[in-house]
Amino acid sequence: MALKKFKPTPLSRRFFSVVDYSGLSKVKPHKSLTKAKTRTGGRNNQGVETNINKGGGAKKKYRLIDFKRSDKVGIPAKVETIEYDPNRTAFISRICFRDGERRYILAPEGLKVGDIVESGELVDIKIGNSLPLKNIPVGLEVHNVELKLGKGGALGRAAGTSIQIVGKDDDYVLLKMPSGELRKIHGNCYATIGRVSNIDWNNVSLGKAGRNRWRGRRPHTRGIAKNPVDHPMGGRTPGGKHPSTPTGKPTKGLKTRKNKRTDRFIVRDRRSTAELVIA
Repeated sequence: MALKKFKPTPLSRRFFSVVDYSGLSKVKPHKSLTKAKTRTGGRNNQGVETNINKGGGAKKKYRLIDFKRSDKVGIPAKVETIEYDPNRTAFISRICFRDGERRYILAPEGLKVGDIVESGELVDIKIGNSLPLKNIPVGLEVHNVELKLGKGGALGRAAGTSIQIVGKDDDYVLLKMPSGELRKIHGNCYATIGRVSNIDWNNVSLGKAGRNRWRGRRPHTRGIAKNPVDHPMGGRTPGGKHPSTPTGKPTKGLKTRKNKRTDRFIVRDRRSTAELVIA
């Protein structure tokens, strides 16, 4: 979908743009597939404010999304709607299975109302179908990829993103992430064919500060602009200090990954500039 821009009346709309939602279904969310969503306001479970930049925002209901797609194997489903979801950047699609059950799934680019989608090992290779990685040809783009068998999709869920299958090695499939990282994932993990919808989302210009407040984002003051008593980087004299959070924890580039157990599945780090050569 294209972007929609406005004339500068009022002036705050001069750089204001939104995604054109005219192609979406004009329906309310399915009541049984939604639940109340509570906000923390930046406070932890003890009521202590740990994030001073959160708060407010428009009230919204959470849509229950089926990220698994592997527990309805062999049951075709018809796409009923393509809808906006305020909780994520991608569009969602409501599908109705042949047995009458309805679910929300992430809508891939190109999926239309009336299309039939399926999941299983032997389904057709077409947009919206979900099947194990080992059964998907090399070179195709996928999304909603499982990291662990049966846990549900965890990778490639944001608007416009896709993960490319670049090779297969025994029981594992080599994937190229949007970040450039190359990772091995077990071939029995499920993935959905296609790219996630709402590709133009990344080009949207908020246009005014108030639009951030609608999203629950309060004004953010740089640490270096504060006094030393309020922030480790305060006082306008960082003196070679590493950038840090208000509580003194290093940030901005410091490696914090501690899951060494899965390091062997990362073939190439996203920071690497080396070219991949596949035999």
